[in-house]
Amino acid sequence: MFIRRSLPIRNALLRASRTPRPRPSLTLVRLNAARSYATPVGSTPPPKDEKSGEKKPEPSSSSSPSSEPTPDASKKGKEKEHQHESSSGGAGGAGGGDKQPNQYQFSLSLQQFGLLATIIYVSYQLASPEGNTREITWQEFRTAFLDRGLVEKLTVINRNRVRVHLHSNASQMYPGAAPNGAYSFSIGSVEAFERKLDDAQTELGIPSSERIPVAYQEEMSVVNTALHFAPTLLLAGLLFYLSRRASGGGAGGGAGGIFGIGKSKAKLFNKETDIKVKFKHVAGMDEAKEEIMEFVKFLKEPLKYEKLGAKIPRGAILSGPPGTGKTLLAKATAGEAGVPFLSVSGSEFVEMFVGVGPSRVRDLFASARKHAPCIIFVDEIDAIGKARGKGGNFGGNDERESTLNQLLVEMDGFGSSEHIVVLAGTNRPDVLDPALMRPGRFDRHIAVDRPDISGRRQIFEVHLKPLLLGSKITIESMAQKLSVLTPGFSGADIANVCNEAALHAARRSAAAVEEVDFDTAIERVLVGLERKSRVLSKEEKKTVAYHEAGHAICGWYLQHADPLLKVSIIPRGVGALGYAQYLPAERYLFTTPQLVDRMCMTLGGRVAEEIFFGEITTGAQDDLQKITKIAFEICANYGMNDKIGPVSYGGAKGQQEQFTKPFSEQTGQMLDAEVRKLITEAHARTTKLLTEKKAEVEKVAKLLLEKEVITREDMVNALGKRPFDSADDMDKYLDEEVRLAKRKAGESSAPPPLEDTPDLPSPSVASSPAPKE
Repeated sequence: MFIRRSLPIRNALLRASRTPRPRPSLTLVRLNAARSYATPVGSTPPPKDEKSGEKKPEPSSSSSPSSEPTPDASKKGKEKEHQHESSSGGAGGAGGGDKQPNQYQFSLSLQQFGLLATIIYVSYQLASPEGNTREITWQEFRTAFLDRGLVEKLTVINRNRVRVHLHSNASQMYPGAAPNGAYSFSIGSVEAFERKLDDAQTELGIPSSERIPVAYQEEMSVVNTALHFAPTLLLAGLLFYLSRRASGGGAGGGAGGIFGIGKSKAKLFNKETDIKVKFKHVAGMDEAKEEIMEFVKFLKEPLKYEKLGAKIPRGAILSGPPGTGKTLLAKATAGEAGVPFLSVSGSEFVEMFVGVGPSRVRDLFASARKHAPCIIFVDEIDAIGKARGKGGNFGGNDERESTLNQLLVEMDGFGSSEHIVVLAGTNRPDVLDPALMRPGRFDRHIAVDRPDISGRRQIFEVHLKPLLLGSKITIESMAQKLSVLTPGFSGADIANVCNEAALHAARRSAAAVEEVDFDTAIERVLVGLERKSRVLSKEEKKTVAYHEAGHAICGWYLQHADPLLKVSIIPRGVGALGYAQYLPAERYLFTTPQLVDRMCMTLGGRVAEEIFFGEITTGAQDDLQKITKIAFEICANYGMNDKIGPVSYGGAKGQQEQFTKPFSEQTGQMLDAEVRKLITEAHARTTKLLTEKKAEVEKVAKLLLEKEVITREDMVNALGKRPFDSADDMDKYLDEEVRLAKRKAGESSAPPPLEDTPDLPSPSVASSPAPKE
């Protein structure tokens, strides 16, 4: 009987609780509307159920077979209704929609919070000793209770409040008294209260034996206790709130916040991720791109290599100068790999907390194993991969070394079936730990060097495509010309040149990017922006003109000097008052005569000042630093000095990385003497050359003072051709440019394209783009 009675009551309560809810009513309206749409026009709506108020389904007639529900349809309808009831019941009766249950749950939490606050307040009022007392004054206490003899005892609470206890029959003697006799009043000090109480009882003639007893009591209220712990609770709540917010509101703390500081910060890229960089956007590094593409093939088709007994390489390290495209190559790998790609920076492993680096390394490789086959790319790995034991910690714990040890363990702990490849990029492969560079961890070392002339042409073609070029300019011819004029440029430098050219064209409000914009962009990248605000005096301008003329004459009459392209006395950059732009021959090897000729060409400016003005200026400081470096490399590193012998001490770079010199004091003195001797001989040779060519120096200097900028063609017109045969293909290219310019001036037809010129040799790493003063 109990079960039979409770079930109807429970159902009635459920219907009553669902009735005031707005969401179920909307659901019923939608269901009724849907049913009314299915009713044929002119037919009567189905009758309502008397108990539930819902419409009963009307039996379908044989004349409308399409309206008759099939067994499958009715079954699906019941399943949908069951799903709707279960989903709405889970939210307390709120159904339909994806966002409404969350809103309803939030409203329920507000109701629960309000109910909890009410319960706490009522409990506090009932449990608090002062919650059921009435506040009175001393005067009221004296006239209403003390003078009438209704006070049974007094209790001093916390030395600032007095609670009055009345006799049990006080309500009969004094109708205005409270039923339970709970009154209290505040006092300033206990001494003053006792004195006033004694005086009042003395006035009333109460004997000492019958006077009102006074008790003292210390009480701690709930409010005071809460205020005492409030700062600690607020701080804990704030930290909990921030951790939940950082982790996305998850109940377990998630991967973010203070609880997830040991989680890896690697970004995951997969085939669904829109990565716009592809291998077709990478140019000028065919060998490196081929090596990386082979790694991608390893992961896409592992069976092709495993059936031959080959093992997939564990990793590869991309090394090379800055701006050569190591990170760009990794982006292209992520865009075309077709497998998950995890990208992370080396600096993200090192934090202020101990143990964060190894923890992030473990989490990174655990995530990679979940997504295997997978590629991990660590950019700037030298942040954690430096060789261990080389200073820095001085006996203390080194977080970087712990991170490196964990990385070594993770890379060497791979299984043969995990198919995880680690790629890394660095500018300093020489400082990496040998255990990291050994086969089994980084099996392949891919060098991404500065591109040669063919690579620069390909890179220029990629960066010239988005530009709006002039009608007379083709991408192929302009890419060929710019690749010749930019020896030693990296991919980042080439991208900067193209961008600066477009900015210069926009600055002069041109409709397209012309050839003059690229010439200006190359000058800006090499020697900086033109300083129109820096106005030189007449004497300074003349000094700069003869200085640059000395450089130009030495470069013109020295056999192994670099071909001259342009000389300018317009101030540019931070400290350059003038500059001579050369096109260094792209060589891999240098002989002693070639290096000495370069020293003489660099000394030409200072020697010209000595010959024509009889004094020197500070403008040759950069020249002196360059020739000192070359002379020291000849003696201490290249083994080209007869007295020092065929030894190498690592050069200036090796000494900077060491606390002590790799040679003795006697050898150091010998090196200083030989370097000074070499520079003195170069200075004497330069002085002899410029003394013989004094008229040519004056001619070039006057031409510079007149035009401020002179080109190779102006030099040929003033001095004639160089007295040497074309030393390299660079001279041939420049001579061909002059010939084409003359043909263009005499004929209306366009010159032949520049791509027909012979290919030029590969660049030299030791050559610089252009010397500047």
